[in-house]
Amino acid sequence: MKVSTEDFERDGYIAISELYNKDEIADININVDRFVRDVVPTMPTSRVYYEDKTNASTLKQIQMMFEYDSYFSNLMNHGTVRTIAESLLQEAVVPINMQLFNKPQGTGGPTPPHQDGYYFHLSPCRAVTGWLALEAVDQENGCIHYVRGSHKSADFRPHGKSNVLGFSQGITDFGNDSDIQNSVGFPGPAGTFLMHDARTIHFADPNQSVDRSRRALGFIYYAQSAKEDIEAKIAYQEKLDKQLADDRKI
Repeated sequence: MKVSTEDFERDGYIAISELYNKDEIADININVDRFVRDVVPTMPTSRVYYEDKTNASTLKQIQMMFEYDSYFSNLMNHGTVRTIAESLLQEAVVPINMQLFNKPQGTGGPTPPHQDGYYFHLSPCRAVTGWLALEAVDQENGCIHYVRGSHKSADFRPHGKSNVLGFSQGITDFGNDSDIQNSVGFPGPAGTFLMHDARTIHFADPNQSVDRSRRALGFIYYAQSAKEDIEAKIAYQEKLDKQLADDRKI
């Protein structure tokens, strides 16, 4: 699929309405349900997050899905999303993570404003995150918002502990005039696809619907030219896992 690198370079993101059609999304959802039922019980607890660990209905995130299942491995490694990532980064990419993001009705909290690259520990910070809506999304159930052009800053904004499961760090000074004026929301039907630069500020509201969840798949790809600070990443992940275990989230 042809995408606009000009839009991506200007805004820090792209949006595609219904990258996958209804039948394709139905098939992905069937396999997500299968994965949750059959694969999640076999996974390390550090890769599955719950709002309440004792209540399976509060499933919040699943990490590294493509490492545990051939269906999702194929989607990550050989699907349209990887082609889009390579087009936007204009080089070969390395598949890093596929995640399920869930905001259960009534309990799905907000996603704090943050920049993915702050977590990635890359030099240079060349990476993208894709986001595929598995259900219709709108303001009520927590659609994604981007701050247009925020990827152009040379430095990351200051981040601090957010106390939000799955998004341990949030921007501490978010909310200035530029943030507000350039924030753009992306409601859309199931199949809506977004992809953003690792420096682009983004956030989402809580799910305030009483009868609709908000499930999505996330895809993270690093540019082949990006180098990871492995020691910093391991130290960060160990600290995060301990915190989540202490809080009984994993």
